[in-house]
Amino acid sequence: MALESVPMTKDLIAQHNLTDDEYKKIVEILGREPNLTELGMFSVMWSEHCSYKSSRVHLRKLPTTGPRVVQGPGENAGAVDIGDGLCVVFKMESHNHPSFIEPYQGAATGVGGILRDVFTMGARPIALLDSLRFGGLDTAKNRHLMKGVVAGIAGYGNCMGVPTVGGEVRFDDIYSLNPLVNAFCLGIAHKDKIFRGTAAGVGNPVIYFGSKTGRDGIHGATMASDSFDDESEQKRPTVQVGDPFQEKLLLEACLELMAGDLLVGIQDMGAAGLTSSSCEMASRAGNGIELDLTHVPRREPGMTPYELMLSESQERMLMVAKAGKEEECIRICRKWDLDVAVVGKVTGDGMLRVLDRGKVVAEIPAKALADDGPRYERPYSPPAYQDMLTNLNYDAIADVKDANAALLSLLESPTIASKRWVYEQYDHMVRTNTMVRPGSDAAVVRIKGTNKAVAMTVDCNGRYCLLHPYEGARLAVAEAARNLVCSGAEPIGLTDCLNFGNPERPDIMWQFVLAIEGMKDACEHFKIPIVSGNVSFYNETNGLSIYPTPMLGMVGLIEEAERAMTQWFREDGDAVLLLGKSRDDLGGSEYLKVVHHREQGSPPFLSLETEKALQDFILRVIREGLVQSAHDCSDGGLAVALAESCVSAPGVRRGAVVRLPLDSLRRDALLFGESQSRAILSVKPDVAETLLNRAWDAGIPAAKIGTVGGDRLVIDVEKGRWSDGCRIDLPLEQVHDRWANAIERVLGDT
Repeated sequence: MALESVPMTKDLIAQHNLTDDEYKKIVEILGREPNLTELGMFSVMWSEHCSYKSSRVHLRKLPTTGPRVVQGPGENAGAVDIGDGLCVVFKMESHNHPSFIEPYQGAATGVGGILRDVFTMGARPIALLDSLRFGGLDTAKNRHLMKGVVAGIAGYGNCMGVPTVGGEVRFDDIYSLNPLVNAFCLGIAHKDKIFRGTAAGVGNPVIYFGSKTGRDGIHGATMASDSFDDESEQKRPTVQVGDPFQEKLLLEACLELMAGDLLVGIQDMGAAGLTSSSCEMASRAGNGIELDLTHVPRREPGMTPYELMLSESQERMLMVAKAGKEEECIRICRKWDLDVAVVGKVTGDGMLRVLDRGKVVAEIPAKALADDGPRYERPYSPPAYQDMLTNLNYDAIADVKDANAALLSLLESPTIASKRWVYEQYDHMVRTNTMVRPGSDAAVVRIKGTNKAVAMTVDCNGRYCLLHPYEGARLAVAEAARNLVCSGAEPIGLTDCLNFGNPERPDIMWQFVLAIEGMKDACEHFKIPIVSGNVSFYNETNGLSIYPTPMLGMVGLIEEAERAMTQWFREDGDAVLLLGKSRDDLGGSEYLKVVHHREQGSPPFLSLETEKALQDFILRVIREGLVQSAHDCSDGGLAVALAESCVSAPGVRRGAVVRLPLDSLRRDALLFGESQSRAILSVKPDVAETLLNRAWDAGIPAAKIGTVGGDRLVIDVEKGRWSDGCRIDLPLEQVHDRWANAIERVLGDT
């Protein structure tokens, strides 16, 4: 059948972000020139956002298998076995570009999309986390972006009845024109009832259900695969509009459909909408799909096939039902007040064929769209400025003189300060599973019907990754795992959201390649599989790239939920122990940035062997019930970790008196350096000596450094080999006020 002919011009091809070579490949695949609808379909599916054309060759290096892995990368989300016939299903994705253009809807639809990725697999979502990056809050634009993004996350998650139980927020001016909004979702499913996006069974009906299709979000995937400039806010029409109440109905309908023997496959209409869902389902099964757009529910008149195939309207799904089960599927969808229609059928010819009012308007091999896009091994090399970043003369930086002032400055730095202003806008207790609320090293959620719990955390220090991408990525894996272990959980799986600049620049590609290598080596050492993920390139505006920010969402299992641990001191009189060795690790620290206004140096040294030994030991003694609290040392170093242990408990503050030997370290390195493989434990006084001996037997440096109690934080640093000591002595009220209210103050909300 003849296809509609549309003149293809260089300008039209360029507007679709396709190169000359890519267009030639399209012509070669089709054996003819595409029409406009087909050009649009190739454009979105071959975009960086959908095709991973610059990253796939490197992503293959990551470890994705393991004894617990039920589903690895390649589906809507990953799944990991937690026993009792259950698995956790989780995924993390970015919504950076839309959130810069329209912060509320950009963030809200990011939450909606990640929820669909999880319940499409047959899992009921039970927890959300978010990982956010903003520019400094001293500018009105950044405050506007932060308020809009947080409101969008809260608005969607709260309406869905899924608790946002944790997350992280960091601030740096480099993110001012390119904030990062990464959303994580975890759900629970029966291991033998996982659903996949596959269009198996020739002749089976293809059914559209959910919201009607509109013109919002057209070319959203293409926009997400492009750098920004001063005109970027004009791209507002490409941002989708979400409706969480509709998504709640969609969730319940999906779970009811999945409970019956009705479905062959099911897929969310996310980026690239109807195009991606149909071609990906067909390609996975080695089949084709014939779609008839005449039956697609729409909310706007006069929509063209191009608009219908590329729309990214939210809250829509595509399912392949078993033949003869159509009416039952339609009945369930209508029960939940959803638009629903049979829009096509599975075919055996491998083609995605699109009809509109009896006319073929697109005909493309499904595999060509979903799997046969371009693959680039882009050149990579370090930037000329890299040596300047890592070379830092510490002798030119004065050691800390007023340790009280330095600690208070760090505690009110927005990156370290309490994120209470953020998480108090989220409903983190809905569904009554939440055991550890936001504010500790990791969130912990009970698995109802079992004695198990799962812990979740999101982590990445982009500054470390800028200074050394390989080490920064290793450090991110280590810290995420350490956060889980300090919460009493064994790390069992990871999802990633890899945020980088323009991959066509060799320096950006160098950052990406080294970060992948760092993640690979650390995950292999800790035996943590990466089961899902997302790559977000082109995070730059006017040629200025963000810091390389490979966000990690890690999940851990607590076999006995009552062993879940928190970071805050629990009882006066408890002994405070420091596990691990402090080193001269000031490079890339928050202290250097806040106090000395420098983002330079080498990131902290990390031995994977030492880190694994520390984590194994902490997990062992927590499981034995010997620990009162556990908190890892990270941003701001030992002094900040001690302060947080004193003031981060909900509604309770407990002081501590601590004495630290300086030895041959600088005072600032001891107090505020970010040496790795360290944790603060509080324990009952009568077990302290035994626990210390066991730590040394396990090869872990350990010492009793103080006692919990009182209404002050006192840290005495003894005189060292080359310098005098110092003293921190602050009332807890002041410590708490600086830490707890800093963000509210800068946002003008107090």
